[in-house]
Amino acid sequence: MLSLSDYMSSLSAMLAPLFFLLLTARSGATGKEFNQKPNFVLIIADDLGIGDVGCYGNDTIRTPNVDRLASGGVKLTQHIAAAPLCTPSRTAFMTGRYAIRSGMVSTGRVQVLLFLGGSGGLPPTETTFAKRLQQQGYTTGLVGKWHLGVNCKHRGDHCHHPNQHGFSYFYGLPFTLFNDCLPGEGSDVLVDLQQTLQNLTMLLGVGFITIVSVIFLSFYLLSTAVWYVPFNFLSTWNCIIMRNQEVIEQPMTLETLPQRLVFNSFLLLFRNVDRPFLLVFSLAHVHTPMFKTPQFAGKSRHGAYGDNVEEMDWMIGKITETVDSLGIANNTLMYFTSDHGGHLEDGNLKTGQKGGWNGIYKGGKAMGGWEGGIRVPGIFRWPGRLTAGKVVDEPTSLMDLYPTLKYLAKDTQPDRQSDGYNLMPLLEGKVARSEHDFMFHYCGTYLNAVRWHPPGDSVFKVHFFTPNFFPPGAGGCYDIKICLCHGEYVTYHNPPLLYDLFHDPAESHPLTPDTEPRYAEILEQTAKAMERTAGQSIEIQLAWDKILWRPWLQPCCGTFPFCGCKENSTDTYEKKLEQTASVY
Repeated sequence: MLSLSDYMSSLSAMLAPLFFLLLTARSGATGKEFNQKPNFVLIIADDLGIGDVGCYGNDTIRTPNVDRLASGGVKLTQHIAAAPLCTPSRTAFMTGRYAIRSGMVSTGRVQVLLFLGGSGGLPPTETTFAKRLQQQGYTTGLVGKWHLGVNCKHRGDHCHHPNQHGFSYFYGLPFTLFNDCLPGEGSDVLVDLQQTLQNLTMLLGVGFITIVSVIFLSFYLLSTAVWYVPFNFLSTWNCIIMRNQEVIEQPMTLETLPQRLVFNSFLLLFRNVDRPFLLVFSLAHVHTPMFKTPQFAGKSRHGAYGDNVEEMDWMIGKITETVDSLGIANNTLMYFTSDHGGHLEDGNLKTGQKGGWNGIYKGGKAMGGWEGGIRVPGIFRWPGRLTAGKVVDEPTSLMDLYPTLKYLAKDTQPDRQSDGYNLMPLLEGKVARSEHDFMFHYCGTYLNAVRWHPPGDSVFKVHFFTPNFFPPGAGGCYDIKICLCHGEYVTYHNPPLLYDLFHDPAESHPLTPDTEPRYAEILEQTAKAMERTAGQSIEIQLAWDKILWRPWLQPCCGTFPFCGCKENSTDTYEKKLEQTASVY
C-alpha cells in the first residue's frame, strides 16, 4: 500500500495517460459538446468564511485556483445562504426553498442532524435540483458531504439517502466531518448532556454499591446504555463512507479522504464526458477536525486552518483542470460557494484558530441575522457564455441554483413553489437588478432578519433579535462556543435594528428615524412581506424524537452492532482508473 505522500505525488502521473486517452477519443468530436445540454459542476465548501478567499479580500491565504475561477467568470458579492448551519442551508441549496418549507428546522438548540441513526432528514416528498435534472436525462453524482439523513423506519430503507433524491451516484459522507471522527479532538455532540448522563451513571453506581438492589442495577444499566452506547461510539456510528447505499468504510480513515473524494469526482467526469452530467462536489474542508496532509501541513501563514483552506483550493484546482483538459469547459457551468459563514468561536490556545474569517462582516456560523453567518462566496464560470471578470453586487441566494439549473436544462415541467430565481439574466448582464426584493433570514424556525432591496442602491436589513455575545463586546458566543437562537441566548429588539448594507456592510451603525427618512416605510414594507412568506408546513425533521440515535436505523458495515470495514483506497482507485481508461 502506498504511503500518503506517495499516494498524492502519484496523482498526476496516474491521470496523465487517462487524460491522453480521453482527449484522443474526443479529437474527432469537435462541436458535439455544443449540441447537448450543458454540464454542471457545483462545488460547495463547508464552514468556509467569505474572508478566507483571495478574490474576496484575503491576502495572506493562497487560493489561486478559486481566484482563477473568479477572474475567468462572474463573482457575486452579496451571495446569501438561506441558513447559518449545515443541514438547513444545504436543504435550501438542494431544493431552492427555505428549509422551513420541508421541516428541516428546529425550535430548540439543535439545528442540524446529530446521528446517522436518527429518523429525521430531507423528506421523500421534497424535490431537489438533482431529481429534476435526472428526469431531463442527466447523469447526476454527489461526492462528499450529505448531512440530510439516511433512514426513516428501518435500517436500509434509505428514504432520505442521496440516491432517493435524484443522485444516480453517491460517494462520501452521509453525515459530516466532525471532531469525533479524529481521536483526541474531543466531541461536538451535546457535550454538556453527555457529562450530565455520565455523572448520573456514576451516582447510580455509587448507590448500587451502597444499597444492592435490583432497581438500582436496572437504572444503572439503563443510564449507562443511554449515554455510553450512542455517544462513546460516535466515530463508528457517524464517521462512515458510503458508495451509493453500501457502507464501505466504518469508521472512516481521514488521512486519505481528500484524495478519495477528488478521485471519485474525476471518475464521474471521465465517465460522462460525452453526455450531460451534474457533479456536486461537497467538500469536507474546512470543517473541523483539520486535515494534516503532509503536502500542506505547516505551509500556510494561518496554522492548520490556513493549511486546510489551501488544500481545499488545490482540490478545486484539480477539478477545474480536469474539466479543462477534457475539452468540456465551454459547455460546463462551474460554481463555487460555502454552505454558510466561518465558525468564529472554534479554536484554543494550543491549536490556534480552527474556524474561518468572515472579512468585514459581523458574526459567523450559527448566526442567522448577521452577515458573517450567511454571506458566502459565489463564483460562476462558463467560458464563452459568461463574461470573464464580471462582478455582480446584487442580492442573490444559494436557493437560486435550483431554478437556474432547471432553466439551463430546459426543464419546463410544472413544479412546486420556489424561493429562488433564475440567475442567468443577471450573470449574462441582460438585467441589472436581482429579482430578490426580499430575503428572509432564519435560524431554525425563528425569523432572525429580513432584507429589502427597494429601487436604488440601498439594501436594508431589519433584525428582530440578535445573539448575546460573550464576553460583552466580543464578536461571538465564546462561552458556549456557538451562538444559539432561542430563549435567553438572544435579545429581541423593539423596534427592530435597522441597517443599510450598501452604505454599512459591517452593520456597525443602526439607523433611526432621525438618520433614515424612510425608516417607517422600511418597517412597514418588511411587515407586509413577512405576512406573505412561508410558515411551517410539514412535520419538523429536527425535533428531538427524530434526531436522537436509534440502533435499528444505524447504517452498518457488517452485523450490527459489530460494524466495521475499510476501503482499500489505493487498489480501488488505480483499478478504477485503469477500467475507465480502457473504455476509451
